[in-house]
Amino acid sequence: MRIFAYCRVSTTEQTTENQIIAIGQKGYDVNESRTISETVSGSVEAMKREKFKMLINHQMESGDMLVVLKLDRLGRDNIDVQNTINLLIEKQIKVVCLDLPVSDLASSEGKLMLQMFSAFAEFERNRIRERTKEGLERAKAQGKKLGRPQAHATTNLVQSKKAEGLSQSKVAEALGLGIATVKRHWNKMNS
Repeated sequence: MRIFAYCRVSTTEQTTENQIIAIGQKGYDVNESRTISETVSGSVEAMKREKFKMLINHQMESGDMLVVLKLDRLGRDNIDVQNTINLLIEKQIKVVCLDLPVSDLASSEGKLMLQMFSAFAEFERNRIRERTKEGLERAKAQGKKLGRPQAHATTNLVQSKKAEGLSQSKVAEALGLGIATVKRHWNKMNS
């Protein structure tokens, strides 16, 4: 039986290294070429994740095993996780999720556990979304300006620093902007 590991993080500032180590510590010796790491938001459906889709459709075969550290690696919500598990079971791929007490997700206990944990995960994501929305509404009520700054304001700032004789890199440093942003506004006219 070939063992594959799928590891996912949401942002480029994160790394899958801890997931790979944790899978190894649980006793799964996964060949490096069978360890798939991907940076993609957890809100994207499993089969719309480029590397995950490639893994399932082109690399894994009947009798293989897929190991993931957490249930949310298998989908964005309860329905997506269920669909992913069902697809893998249909392909006769064994699924091991290390944050669940029952490792065989095809068994009756595994299916029950999967549904419960998926429901809790979806509930938590919804709560996070609600808290974020509440925070944004609170910030608006306090008069805080949300979103990206207006481009013309950035142009004016860049132009005023340019008029002081600063170089592009010094302007970027002084304003806390990236050099690409400064270059974009360097030759624009004041508004």
